[in-house]
Amino acid sequence: MNVVCPELFMRMALELGAEAAAMGEVPVGAVVVCHDEVVGRGFNAPISLRDPTAHAEIRALRAAASTLGNYRLVDCVLYVTLEPCAMCAGAIQHARIARLVYGARDAKTGACGSVVDLFGEPRLNHHTEVHGGVLAADSAELLRSFFAARR
Repeated sequence: MNVVCPELFMRMALELGAEAAAMGEVPVGAVVVCHDEVVGRGFNAPISLRDPTAHAEIRALRAAASTLGNYRLVDCVLYVTLEPCAMCAGAIQHARIARLVYGARDAKTGACGSVVDLFGEPRLNHHTEVHGGVLAADSAELLRSFFAARR
């Protein structure tokens, strides 16, 4: 498991979210870390890739699986700037991510307790440890600024 400060990896995810914003995508960024090394990065790109599954988390998981040569990411931590949706939560569980760290809560689609809590569902066979609120204000401000500029 990782011993490096979670804020360091969340700042990397925030930088990726800013890249998404620069492309006109909702500014969400994610990094997958294994033994204190970044093995996967992603930012939202469903518009530019014309792919509804191109969320930051999915793209980071795919990159990590490619880097590690395994779809099971059992010793990994995923850092993401926004609480994952149900699609991403399912992918996180199927990848067997050990720990999820997210920034801002998502009152509209959050699947870590804001709307539903897929990680707390006892009938599922894998239970990722979840920690929310890391650099939440920075994550929320990135989103707020993005949407304010579009109005």
